[in-house]
Amino acid sequence: MAETVEIRWHGRGGQGTVTAAKVLADACLSGGKYVQAFPEYGPERAGAPLRAYNRISTKPLRMHCPVTHPNIVAVVDATLLDSIDVAEGAPDDAIFVVNTSKEPTEIRKKMGLKDTQKVFTVDASKIALETIGRPLPNSCMLGALARASGIIDIDTLLEDVKASFSGGKFSEKIITANLEATRRGYEEVKEG
Repeated sequence: MAETVEIRWHGRGGQGTVTAAKVLADACLSGGKYVQAFPEYGPERAGAPLRAYNRISTKPLRMHCPVTHPNIVAVVDATLLDSIDVAEGAPDDAIFVVNTSKEPTEIRKKMGLKDTQKVFTVDASKIALETIGRPLPNSCMLGALARASGIIDIDTLLEDVKASFSGGKFSEKIITANLEATRRGYEEVKEG
């Protein structure tokens, strides 16, 4: 892992994008890293586009501003590819993780990405429906991002997913479903 990795999440309100950024930060913190997680909202309503950010570092973080040159871009809702330039500011070696049933090569072509930029896809919405029973792709996207980036190992991530859903807030069934969605995202993500 580079000294500091910056991640920009693109999603819509109600998909758990902000929660995913927070859970990833907690998992990386548990893994001994310095972290930041923060959202950027537009109109605060379900379905509205939003961004969330992570900074993960091996050294203390002193920068407090939006991520403008993300090493990793996570796209929780692929419909945003038609209306937002999710690749804006991404360097030539950026990693893109997209929630879609399409192949990585198709997404690369649609986005006009460079050959040096890595593209990963996972059908997180389908996995969420099969595991959680609702189209909440955030847990699955966490697993896919962990696999694509290598910034956190799956066991540490699963421990933090479980911890974030525990504490009486959610039933054991919901916790187990989110753990399975995370695991499947990690296992089923495709690189192209």
